[in-house]
Amino acid sequence: MNSTARYPMVSYEEATPEVQTIYDDTKKTLQLPFVLNWFKCQGDNATLLKGNWSKLKNTLMEGEVPNVLKQLIIYNVSKQRGCSYCSHAHGIFADSMSAMISEEKGFKATENMNSPSMPASFRTAVKIVTSAALNHNEVSDQDFAELEKAGFSKKEIQELMAQADLVNMLNTIADVSGIKIDNELLETPE
Repeated sequence: MNSTARYPMVSYEEATPEVQTIYDDTKKTLQLPFVLNWFKCQGDNATLLKGNWSKLKNTLMEGEVPNVLKQLIIYNVSKQRGCSYCSHAHGIFADSMSAMISEEKGFKATENMNSPSMPASFRTAVKIVTSAALNHNEVSDQDFAELEKAGFSKKEIQELMAQADLVNMLNTIADVSGIKIDNELLETPE
């Protein structure tokens, strides 16, 4: 058990069969050989875990918007908000997909958010959705028009804005639970 976590960290072996089924789905969907601490800190409450995993899975892993862009949005919001767990984890996930953005040798998406190698549409989406996540009451029609001008359909814009809601949930659970970054993620080769 992680001594700094405020919730019980339920390992795969300690989990109920219902929670193990959800853990299995997280590993399969995220293509990870282990269960992330973000899920383990909810493993004591199958109902909560099931609902939060469903929202994460459908909002982050499904849809029209490339996953790498969604990961960059979550990384950027988390970094600006100071959520070290989410900025670290989603930074690793985004960087692991950097080749989908640029074939430049050594290109890391998180280090090139504002570089010319990053598609203009991605830069626009990250900027506007980060603002929406941090100050949702300041979202304007102008922001939606800017996303349309950048080439996003109305459906894609709705999906992008859903990332603002998702990252707020991700950051809140990570921060209030007191979880630390997974050792397995720290060991991930660059």
